[in-house]
Amino acid sequence: MRIHAFHRLYQHRLSLSTKPFKARGCKVVRCQYCQIVETNCICDYQPDVETKVAAMLLVSDNEVMKPSNTGGLIADVVKDSYVYQWHRTEPSKEMLDILNSDKYQPVIVFPEDYTDDKSRVVADLTQARDPNKTLLLIFIDGSWREARKIFRRSDYLQNLPVLSIEPESVSQYMMRKSDNEQHLSTAEVASLVLKQAGENNAATTLQLWFEAFRESYMLSKTRYKSDQTRPSLKSYIEHCKSETSL
Repeated sequence: MRIHAFHRLYQHRLSLSTKPFKARGCKVVRCQYCQIVETNCICDYQPDVETKVAAMLLVSDNEVMKPSNTGGLIADVVKDSYVYQWHRTEPSKEMLDILNSDKYQPVIVFPEDYTDDKSRVVADLTQARDPNKTLLLIFIDGSWREARKIFRRSDYLQNLPVLSIEPESVSQYMMRKSDNEQHLSTAEVASLVLKQAGENNAATTLQLWFEAFRESYMLSKTRYKSDQTRPSLKSYIEHCKSETSL
């Protein structure tokens, strides 16, 4: 299994913790990487795909330790990924260097409704791409209240182009509900964006990986009627096999 930036951030936060995690589900013994109950761990099936894009996650303080987080699934799929905990007044120097690097073309993914300057909005990602740079897709990972705060209060994001996603269907995500049913989970949004960027295999892989994660996560929920045969995981594995055989 490939250890990536989200895993390292989680371990860093864990090392700083002065008291045990006490939120709902805290008594469940989880894999430290995929955050699924150990008996249903999916780490052995971690995606192995190649992309021509990079990803950056700005993670809210509350989101890092949540087992239901889906932002880490993006780093599972996009190997060139960076993950940082958000700080308004003390942003990571490494992160700022990446945003200002000549290697990358950063674009932040966020709903157009929250963008005051509409000239920043990218209508066509394909046409907006710089052929001499690697597209760096920036995702804010947190509740919508947290995400709006991060988007508005981060000076280093204010001049970046904004890619807005308008999905055709509402989120299938059942672990944590948004106050707006049109809002997708971070991983679902990333899948749509990857498709726009021409990364069709990565987009499909991430969507199926998300569905397998959601299914495996919900197996530990006693009030949720789950299918113990794990059809979503099987579909994901079949997809990976078909891509490998091409």
